[in-house]
Amino acid sequence: MRVFKDHLIIKGSSVKQALELLNLLSPDSILFVVDHEERLIGSLTDGDIRRGLLNDFNLTSRIDEIIQPNPRFIRKGENDIKKIIAYRDELFRILPVVDENMRVVNVINFRNIKSYLPIDAVIMAGGRGQRLQPLTDKIPKPLLKVGEKPIIEHNIDRLASFGIDDFWISVKYLGEQIEQHFGNGNDKNIKIEYVWENEPLGTIGAVSKITNFEHDNILVTNSDLLTSIDYENFFLDFIRQQADFAVLTIPYQVNIPYAVLETNDGIIKSLKEKPTYTYYSNGGVYLMKKDVLNYIPKNSFFNTTDLIETLLNNNYKVISYPFSGYWLDVGKHEDFEKAQLDITTYKF
Repeated sequence: MRVFKDHLIIKGSSVKQALELLNLLSPDSILFVVDHEERLIGSLTDGDIRRGLLNDFNLTSRIDEIIQPNPRFIRKGENDIKKIIAYRDELFRILPVVDENMRVVNVINFRNIKSYLPIDAVIMAGGRGQRLQPLTDKIPKPLLKVGEKPIIEHNIDRLASFGIDDFWISVKYLGEQIEQHFGNGNDKNIKIEYVWENEPLGTIGAVSKITNFEHDNILVTNSDLLTSIDYENFFLDFIRQQADFAVLTIPYQVNIPYAVLETNDGIIKSLKEKPTYTYYSNGGVYLMKKDVLNYIPKNSFFNTTDLIETLLNNNYKVISYPFSGYWLDVGKHEDFEKAQLDITTYKF
């Protein structure tokens, strides 16, 4: 996989050096010119060089006078997803991402990713996976392969395909294997840090250990899910409803094989013939504003359901995001077997 620094060139480089880099980047042939501290100065394309050569530049000339000085960019941590969508829709395919000092920290390519969501992702991967024994006796459940890659890697790759590039993985049981498998994330052009649970902290307690989130919105997901969720739609719905916390919910239908009577003090008010009722279950994926994490006690066992109840009691806006696409919790042997079949049909 191409790393973002392949798109960077130092100011003062020669036209020949630029052409050599552009040739390697084809068909993504754009360079971002930076100073020696990798602060963004401008951009450079084949067209800029062609115009320079027509104006008597040569291969040994410096690129500084032919660069475009005001390239569009995305600022790291910027929450304006509509601006990012507008760039994509206007066919600005490749854009640098800069920090508060204009230092380039990433380069995104909408040919390779669907969006660039201003979200940090936390993947909960510390569980023992007892229901999948003996498969999990020597391998942590998140590293069990579905198709050609581990369950957790399907999750990371899908999140990364929506431009999420700041990851934390909460680990405990055989966590060293997960850390060894992914390292710091450079191979995927993302950043991965690890949160170690010295003792079980529940389904969200480990998040209290993270103090260096990059963004104001946090996504927390279980590591043993396979899903085709569109994370951009999830985030847009979260923003549109001005929610504090959102839960991915999965519809579950109950078919009653008999007529159901609705009564009041023994008096029949209505009758429904073999009705179907739809309920929504917790899908294990959550979006939240960073400030709600203050309700998670430090280094204590705490479940996501505890957090939701606390937020409801404090009048925060907690919403459901009903999802009818592909979703599978790989918790039991039959689920794992189903996943092996589904991987040939669905794109996670």
